[in-house]
Amino acid sequence: MKLLIPDAIYPSVLDVDLADLRRRGIAGLLVDIDNTIVPWGNPQIDQALVEWIRRAKAEGFRICLVSNALPERTKSFADLLDIPAVPRAMKPLARAFRRGLALLGLPPEQVAVVGDQLFTDVFGGNRLGLLTVLVNPLSTTELGMTKIMRRLERKALGRLARLGLIDKAALRSRLGSE
Repeated sequence: MKLLIPDAIYPSVLDVDLADLRRRGIAGLLVDIDNTIVPWGNPQIDQALVEWIRRAKAEGFRICLVSNALPERTKSFADLLDIPAVPRAMKPLARAFRRGLALLGLPPEQVAVVGDQLFTDVFGGNRLGLLTVLVNPLSTTELGMTKIMRRLERKALGRLARLGLIDKAALRSRLGSE
């Protein structure tokens, strides 16, 4: 159960407190694409999220996209944002996160994973000792398997909240959004 506990929960990437991450010693971010910075399958990123990435970079954060998406999709967003990327990551496998760490040139204790899925982003990041940030998915449109995993995720998050292992208030918006 411990590997499923995110270090922070926010309604959106736009709400992620960069100053708090900096205080925690974080210098790099591994950021998911689908339903984290763009709705699943959408070819365009909202300008507010582009600005968030730019602001994070301006504040000195190194950023790398780590996505299970195909290389063409991942590369298009990486090029637009001028950051490196790991496509076809097969998260939660450790190799994708290790590749992201290598591209950032940072040790695990200085990197946070930002994503919308408990069983890929949070579980994978926690396995490597990364700080994990869970955000609400941007859309309910997803792959069939992801929809099934969302049901399991909802149950796991509810149980973690009942046990007092995650903030119920932060989780309330997430459980209400799915």
